[in-house]
Amino acid sequence: MATATDRRGDESAETLTASVVGASGFTGGELLRLLVGHPNFEVEQATSREYANKTVGSVHPNLRGADLRFSDPGDLDSVDALFAATPHGVSMQQIDAFEDAADTVVDLSADFRLDTEAEYDEWYDGHVCPEYLDEAVYALPEFTREELPGADLIAAGGCNATATLLGLKPLFDAGVLDGDEQVVVDVKVGSSEGGAGGGKASSHAERSGVVRPYAPTGHRHEAEIEAMLGTSVSFTAHAVDMVRGASATSHVFPDHPVSKGDLWTAYRDAYEDEPFVRLVAGGSGVYRYPEPKAVAGTNHAEVGFELDPGNERVVAFSAIDNLMKGSAGQAVHAANVALGFEETAGLEFSGLHPVGSP
Repeated sequence: MATATDRRGDESAETLTASVVGASGFTGGELLRLLVGHPNFEVEQATSREYANKTVGSVHPNLRGADLRFSDPGDLDSVDALFAATPHGVSMQQIDAFEDAADTVVDLSADFRLDTEAEYDEWYDGHVCPEYLDEAVYALPEFTREELPGADLIAAGGCNATATLLGLKPLFDAGVLDGDEQVVVDVKVGSSEGGAGGGKASSHAERSGVVRPYAPTGHRHEAEIEAMLGTSVSFTAHAVDMVRGASATSHVFPDHPVSKGDLWTAYRDAYEDEPFVRLVAGGSGVYRYPEPKAVAGTNHAEVGFELDPGNERVVAFSAIDNLMKGSAGQAVHAANVALGFEETAGLEFSGLHPVGSP
């Protein structure tokens, strides 16, 4: 079997084998959907302890045509790339087995996103294998693209962090913000963020019709955001009545005059050549600002802004599908870059309009 190392940088490579660990969850299902249709991957294994030996289509009805069955995660096949869509704490326990099974490991949990053991002590419940933290490459390809080629362990960015960073980082990179200003972020998220086993709070009866603060302060994704921006942020998350989507509204207060031209320059410089980011800033029509509904089911992000001169405030908007650009799509995008494939491979599709619920 040709290894990922042999084929890195070779865009003519036919296929690499892939497995998805934790394939029965919402994110695992999205990974399977993307990899089954990917021109450079062949899915060899999809694991689920709960559904071992059952067909993938029995859990993910959109994949009923795929000739795949779940297998037990205790018996991993040898593959080129392993995608781990497991809850926090699992990958750090299993990373040795994952790396033994695959040349490239893409982890979608929070287990390897932060740089130090001290950060995991502060934001999570510690870390059992901190020696891997230096090896892991944080994956938000728009900002970490140069670090991804050849990476053996990839840590896909969190959905709320991704939505927030896409809206804010261009302002720091362009010098509109220097890190000393107050940054206030409010994110509205869909119920799928809670996962397939999200519990009572994610059930339809409890979720329907709400705009519910569920992390007013201290959300764990703050750690990723602050690490990337180099400054502190005040972050709040709300659960809202949608299935897919994360919409970030960020309020920042530059300490010097800023024009709309400055803002357009900052965002265009950041995203002009990015295949998955669209600028949506106060145009005409119904969808004048970034909207999760407009990117549902895709790896696209919408980013926009508005200037409030009277209050010396910039409002930055960004919207993603949390299961795609915030998770599975981002992981595949990062793997494409790491393995030398076309960046957009397996991700070149638009969303639907109209849709009932993103």
